[in-house]
Amino acid sequence: MSKEEIQNDVENENIEEQVVENQEISVEEDLQIKLKEEKDKFLRLFAEFENYKKRTSKERIELFKTANQDVMVALLPVLDDFDRAYGEISKTKEKDLLKGVELISNKLKNLLQNKGLEIVEVQAGDTFDADHHEAITQIPAPTPDLKGKIIDVIEKGYKLGEKVIRFPKVVIGQ
Repeated sequence: MSKEEIQNDVENENIEEQVVENQEISVEEDLQIKLKEEKDKFLRLFAEFENYKKRTSKERIELFKTANQDVMVALLPVLDDFDRAYGEISKTKEKDLLKGVELISNKLKNLLQNKGLEIVEVQAGDTFDADHHEAITQIPAPTPDLKGKIIDVIEKGYKLGEKVIRFPKVVIGQ
């Protein structure tokens, strides 16, 4: 073999080694790119799953808070009837009957309060707010300072947790 042939063989081997190295680098770069893509997919999927868990947990908590809402709304007329009965019986001389109605009424109110029911506090003279009160009617204001204010509360309002389940029904001054 001549010197030129040997040099050509060495050069050819060098070129082949470089091609193989370039191919190895190219394959390694491709693998790195694919790895980054898969990591990105995984992180997105993980974040989406975390958001799903938070959302369903929040929905479940909200459901537990308002699970009794239908029962509470159905019992509100009973509470109103107890208040009316107490008002009428207190006008009579039957104090034992008054105590009995009061005991039953308090027992029912305490039970419902333990389940999260609260009275929406409204008094005559408060400023009327359409977002928090339901106006039944308007009457001429007895005094000028009661214009746009609550004159009388017809029906109490109630909320369950932070949600209002019945707005107070009021009469406002005109």
